[in-house]
Amino acid sequence: MNNTILNQDSEQIVSNIDFKPLSNATIFITGATGLIGTQLISSLSYLRKLGINFTVYFQHYSPLPTHIKNLTYKFNPIKTDLSDFNYYRELPTADFIIHAAGYAQPSMFMAEPEKTLSINSTTTGALLNKLNKGGKFLFISSSELYSGLNKPLLKESDIGKTTPSHPRATYIEGKRLGETYINVFRQKGVDAKSARVSLGYGPGVKMNDKRVMSNLIDKALQKGQIELLDQGKAIRTYCYVTDIVEMLWSILLYGKESVYNVGGISKITIEELANKIGDRLDVPVILPKNKKGIPGSPDMVNIDLSKVRSEFGKNDFVDFDTGLDRTINWHKNLC
Repeated sequence: MNNTILNQDSEQIVSNIDFKPLSNATIFITGATGLIGTQLISSLSYLRKLGINFTVYFQHYSPLPTHIKNLTYKFNPIKTDLSDFNYYRELPTADFIIHAAGYAQPSMFMAEPEKTLSINSTTTGALLNKLNKGGKFLFISSSELYSGLNKPLLKESDIGKTTPSHPRATYIEGKRLGETYINVFRQKGVDAKSARVSLGYGPGVKMNDKRVMSNLIDKALQKGQIELLDQGKAIRTYCYVTDIVEMLWSILLYGKESVYNVGGISKITIEELANKIGDRLDVPVILPKNKKGIPGSPDMVNIDLSKVRSEFGKNDFVDFDTGLDRTINWHKNLC
């Protein structure tokens, strides 16, 4: 069932982009078992069925889940820890590289600060050196770079105000260093770009994903109730993963700028999200008496998408309720 969901999503992604530049190319994707990595691999698998020929290498650290195994026939897996620099000699050169590896869940990147910093920074530089001449590179950065700003709309020219002592510093500063590597290589004539992704959701997550939406769905399915860590007043703008991956492929293949915001247009509080999930799964939502929360979590995330929308004509986004229903179905099939 979950592979059916991925195939349907991939059909949507592929229908909106000209993938001819990938023909007969070598493609390397890191972080293939993550949310974004899964959908990137799934879209390549779908393209292969359409008759486009290419060679795919994909890196993973954790064991391959079943849905990835089912997608990667005649793809080349590389199991390695990208925070260990000894991996470098094992990696292939490629015409297209997407660096999507690294912890995206706050609880995990805060628990693994050294790995988080390394994978986003020095690993990015190492991977850029694996790009074939004339190739294209995409670094998956994050809207966390805007942390500390109190603005209604965050543009690519903005930069955050957090310090190296911030609870999420290794993630924020690692992404900032990764973007620095991108710009250093651009100065050398390399076609490299960064995509500051904000709050992707949808099919492709693994069991026990700790990001807010996944955590709320899992609580509902496994515990029969949703207990929030705080009052749920923080505002989030979510983006369904097919929209994210569509924008990422467009940036990699056709983008002209060094950095792009990538995110959605829906706005919802955490409490409203919990209530939507509770209504769909018929479980109660419980607000705590005492606020806990995750240290350093922003109150609101709202990025300006005018660059990616104007350059690639991105105007249609998956309706949030539709995306949420598909995400809940994905989690049901994981259980």
